[in-house]
Amino acid sequence: MPFSDYKTALVTGASSGIGAAVVERFCREGLEVHALARNGAALDALAARTGCIPHALDVTDLAGVTKLTEAVGFDVLVNNAGVDRPKGLLKGDAEDIDLLVDVNLRAVLHLCRLVVPGMVARDRGHVVNISSIAAAYNFGGNSIYHATKAAISMLSRQLRIDAYGRRVRVTEICPGRVETDIFAHVHGDSPEIRARFIEGFELPQATDIADAIAFAIAAPIAVNVGHMEIMPTLQVPGGLSTTRPADAT
Repeated sequence: MPFSDYKTALVTGASSGIGAAVVERFCREGLEVHALARNGAALDALAARTGCIPHALDVTDLAGVTKLTEAVGFDVLVNNAGVDRPKGLLKGDAEDIDLLVDVNLRAVLHLCRLVVPGMVARDRGHVVNISSIAAAYNFGGNSIYHATKAAISMLSRQLRIDAYGRRVRVTEICPGRVETDIFAHVHGDSPEIRARFIEGFELPQATDIADAIAFAIAAPIAVNVGHMEIMPTLQVPGGLSTTRPADAT
């Protein structure tokens, strides 16, 4: 369905990075874009630049999110907000689990519950879930994050079953490393972190992810682009490790 057949969009985690890039792209396509994030100042700057409608709101604020979705019937929903605490489960704590489940999974479930029925009723809509290569591949230390993103991957598939028979499309975007400020948010903004994750690498930009989302949305209505894995050309997932028992001599 071309962009002209959609009128309104909701983008979460919209104050920076991929979310802000998606807001900018959608606004250029002529959508009424509602940008949701906690950082009010950044949202105001984004609104001044793009004409989006800012909502300084935590995605876990169910009452606030419910009020917004009752006021506006959204044709496009982009679930982009996410957090990480890069720990293995054995070193995690209760707060880590609750935070990642609340932001990465529970908020997405609630938004889909609130928005998708309207799409089904109108026989028109597109849900874009920003997952991660962590949904499909194992790499060290992020057990809780992997679990929440794997759940989003399965949810994306199940949503199409829930909306079966209606023109509601669902796209899961699985980025690898992208040049955004997420690493500074997770690990702290320092020269060491930038050198570890950003500097010297050839990485996709947030605008590249926004362009991929736009491609999926602009496809003909008979086409559902269900899954996109987007990684740097010089990044590969996987790896095989084998160790000896701790008591081996």
